[in-house]
Amino acid sequence: MKKIIDYMLEEDEGFGDITSNFLIDKSKIITATIISKENGIFAGFDIVKKIFEENNIEIISNLDDGFRIDEDDVLIEIIGEARKILLLERTILNLLMRMSGVATYTREIVDEINKINPNCRIAGTRKTSPGISKFDKIAISIGGGDTHRFSLDDMVLIKDNHIAIVGSPVDALKIAKSKVSFSKKIEIEVESLDDAVECAKNGADIIMLDNMSSKEINEVLSKLSKLNIRENVLIEISGGINKDNILDYASLDVDIISLGALTHSSKSLNFSLNVVD
Repeated sequence: MKKIIDYMLEEDEGFGDITSNFLIDKSKIITATIISKENGIFAGFDIVKKIFEENNIEIISNLDDGFRIDEDDVLIEIIGEARKILLLERTILNLLMRMSGVATYTREIVDEINKINPNCRIAGTRKTSPGISKFDKIAISIGGGDTHRFSLDDMVLIKDNHIAIVGSPVDALKIAKSKVSFSKKIEIEVESLDDAVECAKNGADIIMLDNMSSKEINEVLSKLSKLNIRENVLIEISGGINKDNILDYASLDVDIISLGALTHSSKSLNFSLNVVD
């Protein structure tokens, strides 16, 4: 993550901030605040704190990650060299606004689901912005969601293209179970009742019901219960689920609802940095 942040700063700086370097004396010390312009969940402070510290900028006060914020709240107050603060300004704000937007969207969905099905986890997906996926995942966690996989080595997740190459869901599952360490969970994506049942019988840890209607999901759950194997497997649903339709799935007896929308459809919050002294 440090390499990514360093690149962000280098990309913004170019060969130097010529405006600040011409206008402002190098020794000038200022106090500045980062202000929220809308309500939401604050996220990203632990990330930007390290950036400030590495640039000898003192943090006078701050709100913590996960804090509910309102319009005009002071999120962070800092003191340091004016040139450095202005050099970091845009990158710092972009990170905070992006992460706070993801955390806010996640918290809104988690709160809605908890009213109906408090045992269901809301999880992210890998549909994140290239280069900042780990920041997005951290923001999901701050918002009360589950990160799912941070990267491909976290667990085995057998998806449709793996199955297309291997031949069938059960064949793919059996191969994985014969080769993968006991320490790794195995999840498999299925699109039919029969495949879900067969994968549950053959020891999948998690079954993802992909792009199924609520009726189809209930049929799977009912069948697994009748066979007394429902308790042996976690059921995740995914595909086309967003803030507008998630309540249609909330009452289903599933363990996880994963949404790419947490990261690809969330809106950045609006923050600003103001010099106060």
